[in-house]
Amino acid sequence: MEKEKRKIINIFAFASFLNDLGSDIIYPLWPLFIKSLKANMVALGLIDGIGDAVVSLSSFFSGYLADRIKKRKIFVWLGYLFGSLSRLGYALAKSWFILIPLKILDRFGKIRQAPRDAIIADVSDDKDRGRNFGFLRAMDNLGAVCGIIIALLFFKFLGFRKLFFLAALPSLIGVFLIIIFIKEKKIEKNIKKDIKTFNFSFKFFDKDYYLYLFSSLLFSLSYFSYSFLLIYANNLGYQEAFIPLFYLIFTLTASLFSLPFGKLADKTSRKFTLFLGYLFWLIAILGFIYIKTKFLLFFLFLIYGLNKSALEPSQKALVSELSPIELRATGIGFFQMVNGIIALFSSFIAGILWERFSMKTPFYFSFLLTILATIILLFVKERRHLI
Repeated sequence: MEKEKRKIINIFAFASFLNDLGSDIIYPLWPLFIKSLKANMVALGLIDGIGDAVVSLSSFFSGYLADRIKKRKIFVWLGYLFGSLSRLGYALAKSWFILIPLKILDRFGKIRQAPRDAIIADVSDDKDRGRNFGFLRAMDNLGAVCGIIIALLFFKFLGFRKLFFLAALPSLIGVFLIIIFIKEKKIEKNIKKDIKTFNFSFKFFDKDYYLYLFSSLLFSLSYFSYSFLLIYANNLGYQEAFIPLFYLIFTLTASLFSLPFGKLADKTSRKFTLFLGYLFWLIAILGFIYIKTKFLLFFLFLIYGLNKSALEPSQKALVSELSPIELRATGIGFFQMVNGIIALFSSFIAGILWERFSMKTPFYFSFLLTILATIILLFVKERRHLI
């Protein structure tokens, strides 16, 4: 049983590594690519915000369907396939307008997320759930690091479009890994009648789930796209070919610390590491507001990476544990859907504040919302299920 469990975790982790390898050939160049197609910051915020909203909608509906039909694997490999196809589209795009439907297809690939996370939560227990989500996130970020290095090494020689063609290949390999090596088990549990017949109701989730959701919504509204941070670095005087290095610092840091923070969440509490994640974001915000020298940006992107690595494993673990076991994919998916819809407004508002006032104004707005999110989190009570 333990051997089969590790196999499932490892296959998902390697498939995630490959997908992020491909996507992060693109991500550090993404805001520069959009600018090359004559888009302004409002357009950038709109494209990235729509992408985040689609992630959430797709996560909820795939989680709901996965729980209803009792099948999760199909959503995982289809998600990787959609990501690969969208990257082929980016390579062919001639206008920033066409990036909108392509971004939607790309982010719709996140239908894999809630079903995959539910499988991982199910094969884990309270002693290693944080570790397993941390390991998955570490492999995500390791793939991202490799993708960024490829972007740094080959962008000068290949340019945007040839690199984007290359980025489509790793996810296709991930598709075959999931289809061939993941064997899906039938989901059978002793559950409430309403849940068993899937007469869905929000009453299945208690006040702590919704309280944490509210805290996370405030934080999501403060958490605009990383693209703004890369454009910020560009505006401070760093050349385009140098910008992926900042993304590399952020991603490498997230890769190195996701597993340790996941283990810390198992040993202490989910809330403790979430507080650390919020704190790192506040420090980064203050740095971007009061920066005096552009060399400080290296430190700020490192802090941003610590924020990501502390936040994501604990967030997934806490949401899965605050959800009924029988509705884990639905609970995770609903949480991601609502947060992503808010993220659409976050990036769009940040773009407007940037264009209308200054590039530092979005950070003031973000600071206030993060403080409020931290206060709300204090009142959430943790709960861990034994499987």
